[in-house]
Amino acid sequence: MTMKSLKHMLLVAILIAFSSCKDKADAATTSEIEEAAKMESSSSTYSVNIDESTINWKGFKPTGTHTGTISIQEGSISANENGLESGSFVINMKSINVTDLASGEGKESLESHLMGTVEGKEGDFFNVNQFPTAKFEITGYNAGENSMGKLSGNLTLRGKTQNISFPVSIYDEGDKMTLKSDSFTIDRTKWGITYGSKSFFDNLGDKFINDDMELQILVIATKA
Repeated sequence: MTMKSLKHMLLVAILIAFSSCKDKADAATTSEIEEAAKMESSSSTYSVNIDESTINWKGFKPTGTHTGTISIQEGSISANENGLESGSFVINMKSINVTDLASGEGKESLESHLMGTVEGKEGDFFNVNQFPTAKFEITGYNAGENSMGKLSGNLTLRGKTQNISFPVSIYDEGDKMTLKSDSFTIDRTKWGITYGSKSFFDNLGDKFINDDMELQILVIATKA
């Protein structure tokens, strides 16, 4: 192999590695619970349109991925002349939907396992009979350039709360506000969801499930 060929192969390898890194969603910053943002009396309130709003999720394992959605049950946002101010959203954990599998036993089996409605496996993932909802409560918003900024909030899953921060784009169209996040990852084990995690269990081989799960949030709200 010539030196020129070697340099070419090295360059290709670097470009592939860079491309792979860019395709992977960034991790949300996770920290302890913070005080929720307060709504001022002069602010406008927007009610979440639950039919148009959704949370997309993706889970990873060595043999592939699964994708799906979760519905927002209710929520509201407040904004003032400077932009987004406060808000909270209730997430319906019984709405977990797997979108990469066709309807049938495989899809229903995975959805039941994730929701924890399989007898004896209630605690593997989200245990929706005990914890039917999750909640996100805004604690702060740092506006960036154009419509992009960083949103922080307390995320409660399975009764445990952690503060997370992730990038969002916010579009204010008068009576309508759209909040759309970039894809980001959270470490599920920080909320006590440890099933199939190599961080907690040995000898899993290739049967493990990644600790990181990917989320993308779309919230559309109209002025109340």
